[in-house]
Amino acid sequence: MAAKEQPREDPGPSVKDDELYEALRREGNSKEKSARIANAAANSSRFAVGRKGGDAQDYAERTKDELLQRAREVGIEGRSTMTKDELIEALRDH
Repeated sequence: MAAKEQPREDPGPSVKDDELYEALRREGNSKEKSARIANAAANSSRFAVGRKGGDAQDYAERTKDELLQRAREVGIEGRSTMTKDELIEALRDH
């Protein structure tokens, strides 16, 4: 017997593009990241969001202390015991 796919939780009224949100969640993105991208796309266009980018320094070029500070800002748990490579991976996946 095939298992039924469970419906996802309603992302709530703060998510402006439910379809994009669900697609991002299926890809494995966090709820926070999916909502952030879906809302940015709804405010402009999906194309514009993909082209938009910052001038932020590459994580690999930052010091471990800078990475720890950024991880603290975004609320990554367990950051104090992570190596630099683990911090980079956690920040990229956040």
